[in-house]
Amino acid sequence: MHVQPILFLVTIHEYAHLSRSRANIPKRAAIDAALLRLAPRIPPHERMAVVDHAVDSRGLSTASSETAAWLSLVAYVRHTFTDYDELSGGGYDADSARHFVAARIDKILQTWGVRRRLMPQD
Repeated sequence: MHVQPILFLVTIHEYAHLSRSRANIPKRAAIDAALLRLAPRIPPHERMAVVDHAVDSRGLSTASSETAAWLSLVAYVRHTFTDYDELSGGGYDADSARHFVAARIDKILQTWGVRRRLMPQD
């Protein structure tokens, strides 16, 4: 019996992402460990989303694992669990929108076991 090879067609963007993902396995593990120290009760599916964001973010590529975990965690909660996007799209500047959602972010972070408090620059 002759087995036909399976060909996978990927775009250059997908190939670059796959290559980057494999190259970032040690960094992914370090970010995941830092995130678990920061938020020990974060649900597993939320944890993976935060780690994915941290690893895929070009802006965090040179950040320490702890910084990448924290900034990704805060951004994930801000955009997923608050009205931040609606506020910033509705005419509020970023600082004002962040101010209005800060208490909600802090509450979620506390639920996940985060001891660190949100700062204005976060």
